[in-house]
Amino acid sequence: MDTKLTLKLDKQVIEQAKKYAKAHKVSLSRLIENYLKALTGSKNNQAGVSPLVKDLTGVVKIDDRDYKADYTDYLEKKYR
Repeated sequence: MDTKLTLKLDKQVIEQAKKYAKAHKVSLSRLIENYLKALTGSKNNQAGVSPLVKDLTGVVKIDDRDYKADYTDYLEKKYR
């Protein structure tokens, strides 16, 4: 159920947020709702995951490499 909320914010912040929302093709209300869900740890935040991301989930196979050890080796070689 949607409920109206009135906020007082700096005018520049509002204008920047509107530009961001427009560039990402999302309403300012939805943008703020998603932010608050993420901030509060809401588990019902499915709107934040785009269909493209859902489609790509599981496409990349990751092997069981120890990336931390690989990076350590890289740094050791780099700074010798």
